[in-house]
Order: sequence, then structure tokens, then C-alpha cells
Amino acid sequence: MHIKLENLPIIMEAPGTKMHMQDGLGGMAVSYNEMPVLASTPNLLEGLPNDSCPCPHWGYMLKGSMHIRYDNGDEELINAGEVFYFPAGHIGWTEGEVAWLEFSPEKEVKEVMDHVGRKMQEMNR
Repeated sequence: MHIKLENLPIIMEAPGTKMHMQDGLGGMAVSYNEMPVLASTPNLLEGLPNDSCPCPHWGYMLKGSMHIRYDNGDEELINAGEVFYFPAGHIGWTEGEVAWLEFSPEKEVKEVMDHVGRKMQEMNR
């Protein structure tokens, strides 16, 4: 199976933000994300284990930088041009525009995205 990046289905859209995702790739989902600023997200992850993302991700940072904090307190900065692996138990935020390509186990990422979608609906009430 193959698909052009620009043809990945949009799963979430807001001003300056687009999240594209395709699952069904051998148990993995691929996503392409563009965001102006991604504030620290514990509020959207609240209610998940440790109020953090329980899904591992592998990817490539195309533009900008992303801070990651792990459940054990360690932090790192991922910059454009770097590949990454985020094990389960992390939160992320940026201070500027970012774009990245990410691969995640489809079952786990679907649970996280469903949770985030519910949280966003609650915030918009």
C-alpha cells in the first residue's frame, strides 16, 4: 500500500493546524502534522495513564522543534532534520511552527486521538 502525503485523510483541523492520519499499514498508522504552536498538552491528555500519551511514536521532524517530557521527568528537544522515538508516557510542546511525520501502533494511537477529540469537544462547549 502507498499513499501521497497530501492525500492522507485529515483527522483534525483548526486555524494553522492540520493533522492527517492513515491506518491499516501493517498494524501501524502514519500521520503528518502541521501546527503553529503546540502548547503543553497535559490538559488534553488528562485521564490517560499518568495524564500523558500512552502510545509510542517513531518519526521525523520536518520543521521546527518539539520539547518532550517523559513520565520519569527526563526532557529532550527534537529539531528539524532529526528522527525520533517517543516511548509510551510522554507529553510534548513547541514554541513555534512545527511539521513532522510520525508512525504509531494504530490501536494505541486511535485510543489517544479519540480521547483528545472528546477533550476538545468538552473545551468547545
